[in-house]
Amino acid sequence: MPINSTQVKAVAMDIGFHLVGIATIDNHQDHAVKHLKNWLASGYQADMEWMASPKREDIRACMPEVRSLISLALNYYTPHQHSADPGVAKISRYGWGRDYHKVMGKKLKALSNWLRAQDESIITRYYVDTAPVQDKVWAQRAGLGWIAKNGNVITRKYGSWVFLGEILTNLELNPDSAHTSHCGTCTRCLDACPTGAIVKPYVVDANRCIAYHTIENRAPELPQAIADNLSGWVAGCDICQDVCPWNQRFAQETDISDFQPYPSNIQPQTTELADISEAQWDRRFRASALRRIKPNMWRRNARANLNTDK
Repeated sequence: MPINSTQVKAVAMDIGFHLVGIATIDNHQDHAVKHLKNWLASGYQADMEWMASPKREDIRACMPEVRSLISLALNYYTPHQHSADPGVAKISRYGWGRDYHKVMGKKLKALSNWLRAQDESIITRYYVDTAPVQDKVWAQRAGLGWIAKNGNVITRKYGSWVFLGEILTNLELNPDSAHTSHCGTCTRCLDACPTGAIVKPYVVDANRCIAYHTIENRAPELPQAIADNLSGWVAGCDICQDVCPWNQRFAQETDISDFQPYPSNIQPQTTELADISEAQWDRRFRASALRRIKPNMWRRNARANLNTDK
């Protein structure tokens, strides 16, 4: 019996995914490629050269045989709050617990293996930030949620506190309808961003983004405009998500224990991070997505906060 979308979704939920949707590969009317090209032409990608990969413009460049894309999401929200203590550093929620690449990757592999086990002709490839795929675009096309004014995907059930992954397959599955936008006239994320990184609705300039600079910027020093507005952030930034009405109303605690915070990530002392050694970094951030931030960057980010406080 041929595999259908209902079966795929049931297995995905049994594996532990929180949301699953399916998109067809052709005939999309969302102008995603045009939006990407305009964003790149404006230089909003900063030093993230990988964002310009032409593969982002056509999913077939990742897998020529692809006929359907299965978009999947995991809720990672926990109810812990950032400290208002100026001596405590702030780490974005996405990095509080176990590395989402590992957690999501394990589940994607399980679903991918199940699909291929149904018939030897079935081909799959799965990704979680591991290929030039516009995962947020595909999540909207698959009906999981919509790309919000702050550039994040908002889901009706979990807000924007979700990790995204996808499976590409040569199966022709019945697709879901693309999600419509529900930001309305709200501008809370634009108004709250301390560096004006959301230059207009749905357009984020990485050059002005605290998250970009604390995670991706490899320069010895942060730009002064960023350093002056860190407000404790040393790894990412959740401001535009924290003020979002959808998150305030619909966030719910994850049932995935791996996403519960490591104690050292909830209230780390800024002075501690300002002098973190290579060995301390290695012990502290094993199995963590925060390993992307190297020891010299932790020290730079923390010291920038300490200099601002003086």
